[in-house]
This record gives sequence, structure tokens and C-alpha cells, in this order.
Amino acid sequence: MSKKILVAYTSKYGSTRKYAEWIASALNADLFAAQTVEPKVLSQYDIIIYGGGLYAGGIAGVKLVTQNPCKNLIMFTVGLANPHSTDYSAIINKNFTPELLERTKFFHLRGGIDYKKLSPVHKVMMAMMKGMIQRKPESEREVDDKEFLNTYNSKVNFEDKRTIDSIISYVEGL
Repeated sequence: MSKKILVAYTSKYGSTRKYAEWIASALNADLFAAQTVEPKVLSQYDIIIYGGGLYAGGIAGVKLVTQNPCKNLIMFTVGLANPHSTDYSAIINKNFTPELLERTKFFHLRGGIDYKKLSPVHKVMMAMMKGMIQRKPESEREVDDKEFLNTYNSKVNFEDKRTIDSIISYVEGL
């Protein structure tokens, strides 16, 4: 018997939506933008995969899955930082209770940014981040800090379809 899978996402600029589409297609899952999902529908699925962009320590739209019960919750985040060198524990702990953390599998993917398409609020946030990095002594800047400064105010895309393979393998193993 195959499992019924829902992939839901919140995407402001498109990277999270693209990953959600790839994941849903690979798993033959139902796909919905989170704002269109009625919370009571979540209980009809064996597996919920939720994707949200990272913004200022938050995960876009995550309350859909943190405030409503899900049988098997798989979470993927999308941000600019390199997942191999980024510690997401503060973000995860801020958005998930300890009980929910124990029952949730997390994956972190890399998105893209086009500064010309940012909302005014996000432009200010990115400018503030730039300022914080620039105030750090150069010797204390991480690789991600340097990459941020080098790509600031331009269009960059780190989306990679191959990075969903670990999510697909995990779900297929359930």
C-alpha cells in the first residue's frame, strides 16, 4: 500500500516552490501552497513534507505544521547560506517545540536571490546583514560572509535539483 503524501510550501521569491515541485513530482505527491491548505486536511496524509524559506530567523509559513498535528513531518528550509557550513539549530529551536523536534526530520537546501525583486522590507534586512558583516574584522568573516558580500545586490542562484535526493531517499525508506 502506498503512502499518501502532501508537499506544502511557502515561497516568496520562487526557490522553495521550485524545490516543492521537484519533490512532489519525484514522490507522486499532492502539492499545495501552504496558504491554500486547510489544517484539517493534514490528518488525511501519511506524510507531510513542508518547505519554507528562511527569513530573519524564521521559517515562512511554518505555523501550518507546527500548530497542527502531522503523522510524519519532514521539513525542508531554503536559504542562501551553504547548508554544509551553516548551523540551523537556533532557527529550528525557535520555530519548533522540543516534542515536535523529536518527531520531525529536517533538510536544508540552498535557494537564490535577485535583489531587484526583493520587497522593501527584505531589501532593508539584507542591507542590515551586509552592514553587520562589514563591521566584522576581516579575519573573523566566514566563507558565507565573504560570499554574501561578493554577491550582494546581484542575482545569484544556488538551486540544485540533486539536493532533493536525500529527501526522496528518506521518504522512500519510511
